[in-house]
Amino acid sequence: MSDSPCKVINGDGGYVLQDVPHLTDYIDDLTAYPNPLRSNPAYSVVKQYFVHMDDTVPEKVVVHKDSPRGIHFRRAGPRQKVYFKPEDVHACIVTCGSLCPGLNTVIREIVCGLNYMYGATRILGIDGGYRGFYSKNTIPLTTKVVNDIHKRGGTILGTSQHVHDTSKIVDNIQDRGINQVYIIGGDGTQRGASEIYQEIRRRGLKVAVAGIPKTIDNDIPVIDKSFGFDTAVEEAQRAINAAHVEAGSSENCIGVVKLMGRFCGFIAMYATLASRDVDCCLIPESPFYLEGKGGLFEYIQKRLKENGHMVIVIAEGAGQELVSESLQSTNQQDASGNELFQDVGLWISQKIKDHFAKLDKMPINLKYIDPTYMIRAIPSNASDNVYCTLLAQSAVHGAMAGYTGFTVGLVNGRQTYIPFNRVTEKQNKVVITDRMWARLLSSTNQPSFLGTKEVRGKHEKPSTKLLDGVNCREKTCN
Repeated sequence: MSDSPCKVINGDGGYVLQDVPHLTDYIDDLTAYPNPLRSNPAYSVVKQYFVHMDDTVPEKVVVHKDSPRGIHFRRAGPRQKVYFKPEDVHACIVTCGSLCPGLNTVIREIVCGLNYMYGATRILGIDGGYRGFYSKNTIPLTTKVVNDIHKRGGTILGTSQHVHDTSKIVDNIQDRGINQVYIIGGDGTQRGASEIYQEIRRRGLKVAVAGIPKTIDNDIPVIDKSFGFDTAVEEAQRAINAAHVEAGSSENCIGVVKLMGRFCGFIAMYATLASRDVDCCLIPESPFYLEGKGGLFEYIQKRLKENGHMVIVIAEGAGQELVSESLQSTNQQDASGNELFQDVGLWISQKIKDHFAKLDKMPINLKYIDPTYMIRAIPSNASDNVYCTLLAQSAVHGAMAGYTGFTVGLVNGRQTYIPFNRVTEKQNKVVITDRMWARLLSSTNQPSFLGTKEVRGKHEKPSTKLLDGVNCREKTCN
């Protein structure tokens, strides 16, 4: 089932609101109730604690004087009216896909938000991802159960990447009397959430479906960043620092660090910029070659002669076409249908060793570090913990207000409700014709490995985000 188109509201000056569905769109005569936050002491000090119905957030901040106002999203937050009585709320939470720092924090804050803000107490955790709806037991979630879970890595609910049966999931939701579904996961999970919403709508059920986007790679479009990304970058620096220490302690030593990033190199790029100890960063978006003039081997030899050591950071999806040619690998897939990649870190380490073994005058040492599972399994840092809290509370406010079929996310520094189809339409990637990649090249002083014409030919329509959080959608943006 394909994603449904979002509701579009057009205004003056090119204003376009890409709105999210509401329960009243397909259920007549729904009763609305005053928001319990009116009497919540936590909100009594807030000057204007209900979000105005006309509040929106622009997708693009930088515009020209004659350009249209562009696409907007509905601003997240509490509304004056809710469509669920606290005693009637029966919510469930599910986590899907790979591990990511912050999963437990999001779970905790959904439970605490429902309870402390709205007085809802019936909350279930779905064990083991989507299939847990119909193949495993549920876990009752209370504020006491989740009190300390944010201090742990992973997810207390378990997760999986298996293909799911949408009809069985909705049958289970209906049989249990669940009326709010909170789904935490990446783009594949959000596509599944969209299918669940579509089936719920087809059956005319009063069930709000809210997504919280999760990907450690930061490859979900529209939003400023995904939770867990800051933690991953911070932890990646530890591996880079270890490689730098090892490399600097031996003559002609090369430290190679493989970081996460199957199709995008955000973790590798930001960790490289943050550490400032990296001599070369290789990402999926920027092709490279090994042999010959201007190739990686020539650059390594140059840096070793200059400094006596170097550090290479490589994203797991970088150079896969070279690995496939070298190993004659066949296309294999995991349980979710994702392509299984060869270990580019081990491959490039061996290639470097083989190349310099032929050069009698330059013996090298090479240290290879793969911190992938160490990074994925740690608890989130302070920055991500705050972000997870905002995401979770925004999802709770939206579901209580009757919005459904949406995902929450930070857009230009503001919490928003985004239609599912916008976060599943493509993957966010590093644009190597953008200024952020230029900053990295300037920091490492590495070559781009491709000429200007080749680079621009591969990226005619750049789409990325800058370090300062500005959405970049045009070639002329900053």
